[in-house]
Amino acid sequence: MEVVSDRTKPTVKDYMTRDVATVSPDETVGQVATRIAESEQHSGFPVCDRRRVEGFISARDLLLAEDDDPIFKVMATELLVAHPDMKVNDAARVILRSGIQKLPVVDDAGNLVGIISNADVIRSQIERATPEKVGKLMRTLEQIHEIELTEERRTVPLSDLTPTQGRVYADELEGRRYELERGLAEPLVVIDNGGTLLLADGHHRVLAADRLQIDEMDAYVIVIDHEIELGMARTADKEGLERIDDIDVVDYARHPLVQTTKRLQSNDGREGEAE
Repeated sequence: MEVVSDRTKPTVKDYMTRDVATVSPDETVGQVATRIAESEQHSGFPVCDRRRVEGFISARDLLLAEDDDPIFKVMATELLVAHPDMKVNDAARVILRSGIQKLPVVDDAGNLVGIISNADVIRSQIERATPEKVGKLMRTLEQIHEIELTEERRTVPLSDLTPTQGRVYADELEGRRYELERGLAEPLVVIDNGGTLLLADGHHRVLAADRLQIDEMDAYVIVIDHEIELGMARTADKEGLERIDDIDVVDYARHPLVQTTKRLQSNDGREGEAE
């Protein structure tokens, strides 16, 4: 069992799931196979004797085993585990490079204290990337308009949002829907311009949420106390964007990057014929 530890934040303990489903080494293959079959979340379990991690059992480990075999005979005993003080970035590297989906988290005594998954890692990256995006937008607005702005974290009703982008792409919309269903979507970025809520970032997420009948979403809100003239507000007004229903959904085949790629492929073909 290999443990990697680091005391620098953000850490695994900030993002791990603490309530972990486990199995006993003495449970049978048949019992664990039934648990996996009946679960929508688990394709495997840490194997623990009391709280101490002894191994890990996955659906693949059960394939060629007899139903009456005890789990300790077929479980994987050489496994990677994380320490709760390990950096999230390091956990991400282990998860991505090893191809595993979940990393048990153990304390100094080898006791199970949580589990961190690839979804947890993605969430940690999202939560760190969005504030950087917000900070950059705030600094830009402050420099252009020579004002000081504040930032808030709010839950915003989708019906109150004024879009600033007139179209979204169907393929990306499906991707955002997938993320929302799994709790992986990053917060919106909204500008409160004297009471008018301008959607600065997250148009695909908003439409996907609307299709899932979600009425409100988490958002980073840049607050402008008194309404000022913003370029994105002029764009919204020019394109007749008042509510999220005004956003057009464009089929993937009409995406400009796809058209460019097709033109390049077409040109390559003609050059080949000329040769």
